[in-house]
Amino acid sequence: MRASRLLSILTTLQARGRATAPELAEACEVSVRTIYRDVDALAAAGIPVYAERGSEGGFRLLDGYRVRLNGLSPTEADALFMAGLPGPAAALGLDGAMNAAQAKLVAALPASLRPNARRMQARFHLDAPAWFGEAEEPQHLRMIADALLADRVIDIRYQSWRAEKRRRLAPLGLVLKSGSWYLAGQIDGTVRTYRVARILDCSARDETFAPPSDFDLAAYWHTATERLEAELHPNEAKVRLSPRGVRLLEVVSQPYVRARTRISETADADGWRIATIPIGMTAWHAATELLRFGPDAEVLEPAGLRDMMAELARAMAERYR
Repeated sequence: MRASRLLSILTTLQARGRATAPELAEACEVSVRTIYRDVDALAAAGIPVYAERGSEGGFRLLDGYRVRLNGLSPTEADALFMAGLPGPAAALGLDGAMNAAQAKLVAALPASLRPNARRMQARFHLDAPAWFGEAEEPQHLRMIADALLADRVIDIRYQSWRAEKRRRLAPLGLVLKSGSWYLAGQIDGTVRTYRVARILDCSARDETFAPPSDFDLAAYWHTATERLEAELHPNEAKVRLSPRGVRLLEVVSQPYVRARTRISETADADGWRIATIPIGMTAWHAATELLRFGPDAEVLEPAGLRDMMAELARAMAERYR
């Protein structure tokens, strides 16, 4: 366990250049005192690690020192190759670079770890789109990725659901969600989300920008998707569900709706239970979502939604008469 921790400290210092004892303690899930003992052990073993004092201080490795990869455990080596699944890399134009990097990594691994690393490449495949969907191939994805990595401002012409718009923004990150790429771009200090497939034109400028030091792409995406789900489901409906309808909740409802649905503990004489379900902004949108339950759901409230369900049911019955 300690050998793995010592290697983690070394690789962290090599990757980041500097790290404080509290930062290393948090990463290794040990106490600060343990980190100090580990650093002393590294120094005693001849590793050129030294401490700098002051507000910008911390532990550093002597310039030019590099850690060899022969300390990787089999599981750690496997994990590196799991991170190199080819689909997204190819979309970004990085498949060649990824293949070259993996070849170098295989060469650097101990001989005992190489066969399993190759098995990881051969036996795992990433298929990003949802079932019955297709992966998008946005025309300007690679240009945006290049600008993002170079911290260059871009001009885009964007087709939103309302109108066509032109924007000048600082690209902060790309997210692949269910086969679709999304761009987090900053405009006037505000970060907004753009679906890359809806970008009609894109040009990179010579102007560069400094990304916000406190921007966390994963945290932003989590907050943005939750906010979008809340905006799409601002209302609630009281719905009577059959036992089968309760089970269908797990199948036909979106994760946001499923997590926020409240179901009564008690059932009536027929086994039906009352559920309070988040619904869309209009009666029509809410009705189309609830029609997925078929005859296993009865809308009780609001009255406008109940009327819409009845109207759609009558129209469907007339259509199929």
